Amino acid sequence: QVQLVESGGGLVQPGGSLRLSCAASASIFSDYAMGWYRQAPGKQRELVAIITSDGNIDYTHSAKGRFTISKDNTKNTVYLQMNSLKPEDTAVYYCNAHRIIFGSPVDYWGQGTQVTVSS
Repeated sequence: QVQLVESGGGLVQPGGSLRLSCAASASIFSDYAMGWYRQAPGKQRELVAIITSDGNIDYTHSAKGRFTISKDNTKNTVYLQMNSLKPEDTAVYYCNAHRIIFGSPVDYWGQGTQVTVSS
C-alpha cells in the first residue's frame, strides 16, 4: 500500500504563488505516473499536471505557462509550483499515483490540500 501526503496549500492573493508537495511512502516514481488533480466545489475532479515514470510532462490547458510539475526521486516527492494564481484555481488539490498492472489500473490518492485564491 502506497501512502501519499500532500502539503503546501493555503490562502494566496491573485497573482501569487504556492508550491504543493506530495510525499510518497515508497520509491514508486520509476513505476508510477504522478499527477496533480483538483476539484472545485460543485465540479468534477480534473487533471492539472502529470509526470510519467519516464519524465514526460503534460498540463491541462489552463495550467500551461503558470504551473510546473517536478519530482525528486531521492525524496520520493513530487511538486507542483503554481504561479500567477487566479481565483478560478481555487480547489482541493490531490496527488495521484497511477500505473497499469496486468491490464488493470492501480491508483493511489492523497488526502488533498486546499488552495484558495482570493483577495
